[in-house]
Amino acid sequence: MNPERWRRLAREESRLSGQRVVVAGVDEAGRGPLAGPVVAAAVVLDLSEDWSGLDDSKQLTPERRDVMYARVLKGARAFAWAVAGPREIDRVNIRRATHGAMARAVARLRLAPELVLVDGHETVAAIAAEQQAVIGGDGRCLSIAAASVLAKVVRDRIMERLDQVWPAYGFAKHKGYGTAEHMDAIREHGPCPLHRWTFAPVSALELPLV
Repeated sequence: MNPERWRRLAREESRLSGQRVVVAGVDEAGRGPLAGPVVAAAVVLDLSEDWSGLDDSKQLTPERRDVMYARVLKGARAFAWAVAGPREIDRVNIRRATHGAMARAVARLRLAPELVLVDGHETVAAIAAEQQAVIGGDGRCLSIAAASVLAKVVRDRIMERLDQVWPAYGFAKHKGYGTAEHMDAIREHGPCPLHRWTFAPVSALELPLV
């Protein structure tokens, strides 16, 4: 990992932000799994500070993510996250559930953002502030990278705790993604309340709930 990569992300964010002082980055974790919540996070950073090592969560090891998670909680100007559970996802679909969680995360920030940089190709209708969608934003903007770390760490910790409630599925290991091990467990035990019942292949199995 390039230790100075964070500076490039900060410069790109500054370019997109212009003269705006309070800029929030927003990202999510958990759109793709077959089980568990989707978690959205919003972060406002002081780009003049040293954020060495901060990067897109996918580029960091779990150990490094934990370190950067703690740094963001300590040093961010503002941060918040929100969770949409599997029943909300089943009820309104994953896109709307994700956008709802993003809007709630932004609303919980202690600073009202002048601009919200949203990772992905679309903005969020429920966010009232000015927005800009940034494709690949977690690898382009520092505050979105910080939000990606918060969302990923929070979701992983949720899945690790829920593994203690439903140990038969191995959630601590695969975090709800559709691995071969996970699919074998669903076939053996049926889906549990943590599963997204509208997601194929869970919905296609037509197994009774445990």
